[in-house]
Amino acid sequence: MFEGQPKGLWTLALANTGERFGYYTMLAVFALFLGENFGFAAGTASEIYTWFLTAVYFLPLFGGMAADKWGYNRMVIIGIIIMFIGYLLLSLPMGGNMVAALVMGLALALVSIGTGLFKGNLQVMVGDLYNEAKFADKRDSGFSLFYMAINVGALFAPTAAIKVMEWAQNSLGYSKADSYHFAFAVACVSVIVSILIYFLGKRTYSHVIGNEKKMKGGSEVVEEDNMSKEEVKERIICLCLVFAVVVFFWMAFHQNGLTLTWFADEFTATSSSGVQSMMFDVLNLVACIFIVFGLFGVFQSKNIKGAITPGLIIIAAVGYLAYKYASLPESVSLSAPIFQQFNACFVVMLTPVSIALFGWLAKKGKEPKAPVKIGLGMLVAAVAYILMMSFSFNLPATDHPNHVADVTPNLLVSTYLILTFAELLLSPIGISFVTKVAPTKYKGMMMGGWFVATALGNKLVSIPGHMWDMPLWIVWGTLAIICLVAALFIFSIIKKLNRVS
Repeated sequence: MFEGQPKGLWTLALANTGERFGYYTMLAVFALFLGENFGFAAGTASEIYTWFLTAVYFLPLFGGMAADKWGYNRMVIIGIIIMFIGYLLLSLPMGGNMVAALVMGLALALVSIGTGLFKGNLQVMVGDLYNEAKFADKRDSGFSLFYMAINVGALFAPTAAIKVMEWAQNSLGYSKADSYHFAFAVACVSVIVSILIYFLGKRTYSHVIGNEKKMKGGSEVVEEDNMSKEEVKERIICLCLVFAVVVFFWMAFHQNGLTLTWFADEFTATSSSGVQSMMFDVLNLVACIFIVFGLFGVFQSKNIKGAITPGLIIIAAVGYLAYKYASLPESVSLSAPIFQQFNACFVVMLTPVSIALFGWLAKKGKEPKAPVKIGLGMLVAAVAYILMMSFSFNLPATDHPNHVADVTPNLLVSTYLILTFAELLLSPIGISFVTKVAPTKYKGMMMGGWFVATALGNKLVSIPGHMWDMPLWIVWGTLAIICLVAALFIFSIIKKLNRVS
């Protein structure tokens, strides 16, 4: 699984891990912050939240265009500096007046611009690592590992946000509204860590920067792959068709920060006990991840000696979980943002399973091509919302942030698990597909196009937010139908997409 990958993958992945940790720490509490600090109603908060997400994922289009002209490395560095300034402004507690709202708007704009320059261009650099023939067949698995690594940052983000806010309230005496700014300050630190990783590991990916410079003739990019105009056109059309489907996946998926968080806040039990409560300690989740990776290490070992280390890791992790179970409190309180840790946990835990499964299918000559995986991802996403719908028929509608029910936390955890299966089929595979299919001259812009699709999906996230005063089964049913229709569309054009993949 880890063998045969270019060394630069880990440097670029870890640089993105730090940045994503800060972003998701901020995002885990941002929707709640808008209501607590400024008193915004659900509809207003959802508009601000989704416009921010839209900007974060739309601006990589222009960041990609800039990088196609001036270089990916340069845009990544400029982007992360701008991003840091934005998080720094967000971390300043200024109250809930008009000036504070304007400063927040400026901060969000800077974070969006910085992310637009950083995120897509870093992933183009990852794709360029696989242009060498010896790495060509590792592209999909490489992007899956890259995706897993950046989700390590997202895994710890909700816990970091909650703990630092509790520390600010209990130890420093800050109000609940002001404590949110401490969570935003965590993002500043994480961005600094990303900068250090990026520069200290430069030698592992410096050849990508060197190749990029060789391809530049003045400010124009030289086409290196001798594609005809017709082939370039066909590839761009196919990518745009995939982008059209991706829009609706992200509309459904990014409910995790909006309606699914509201569901956790208003409808999900506020405490947990017994074995179930162990899920809400991030260190227990890490122990489970070690068990999964340990099992893969044992089964992939070529001899008994090679299985000793992963075997010891499994024993240590199981022992730790047994100790934690023996010392469980009677119950633990649950905060709505904590549920967002499960998606990242499941990404890290299931990535080796995904790589092993598709590797096994590849050896048999039965691995589905990327467009098929994307279509399957949409079908799986529909299943997640069908599950939510089935548990929501007897729940009341709500248009105000009051706790009105105590649904088992297992529902949301199961929903995040299913959505993660969908994500692993669609997101890292889709990004890999873009880097493989995009004409060299337009690879930055096409990667930006992927994020534009994500941006449009993020803007559509607000639609269920505006439906929040309707019966909940209608909200979830709408999302399920959208995912099903998108899946049918991509399967209807699958032959065209498979031709270029």
